[in-house]
Amino acid sequence: MKLKLSWVPNTLTLGNLTMGFSAMLVASEAGSRNGNELQAYTLAGFFILLAALCDGLDGMAARALHATSEIGADLDSLADLTAFGIAPGYLMYQMVLCEYKIDVFGKEDLFPIGMLIAAVFPICAAYRLARFNVAHDPKSFTGLPSPVAGVTVGFFPIFLNANSAPHWLTIAAFVLIAVLMVSNIRYSKPQVAIRSKLSPTRLFLLIAGIGILLALIGLKRWPWLIYGLIFFYIFSGIMTFLIHLIQEFRVKLD
Repeated sequence: MKLKLSWVPNTLTLGNLTMGFSAMLVASEAGSRNGNELQAYTLAGFFILLAALCDGLDGMAARALHATSEIGADLDSLADLTAFGIAPGYLMYQMVLCEYKIDVFGKEDLFPIGMLIAAVFPICAAYRLARFNVAHDPKSFTGLPSPVAGVTVGFFPIFLNANSAPHWLTIAAFVLIAVLMVSNIRYSKPQVAIRSKLSPTRLFLLIAGIGILLALIGLKRWPWLIYGLIFFYIFSGIMTFLIHLIQEFRVKLD
């Protein structure tokens, strides 16, 4: 059964990789859009969001069909690195960092410092995924999950407009998200909480509630809802980490 059905989650994983690659292709064509670069960057971010959707579904499919496999796990890591490491880094380079070059030995724009900053993201994502494969807690993540990090950067064109937001703010947020991936901050696993605490009825009510909320705020504003959930998730981990540090400090003082 595993051999026959393993193609289902593996196909979703390859869909994840395809969406990440498509995001890079779209971002690379932004310069040929005659002033519509932001539209291309936004579309690239949407492809990264679709990659995250495929990433969530492949694990669910593998568990539901009892079709987990070693090749599926390795394929998942490679797809995640492409979609949530390389693609966001390339998007950020095309959108902002390609302008940053410094003079070396009297030659103008010889050293592409922006390229090195962009490389920070795939480097951190690769380390994050390797650490997860070697050792991971079944109840929580160590470091910000790469799909969350990738989607956060993918939505930068919408919320940190490259034409209006200060570049230093965009770059600082980009580097911060990358560092959070390799940090020791613990993040909860939403899928574990859903499986352990939500019955099918409660899960249905939750999905229905989200649908009603989307209808109320308007379909055009759905990115704000997603970004709100992402920021809540990111800062919940940071706040929990800080609370633990304060508690440990108080214990040492006592």
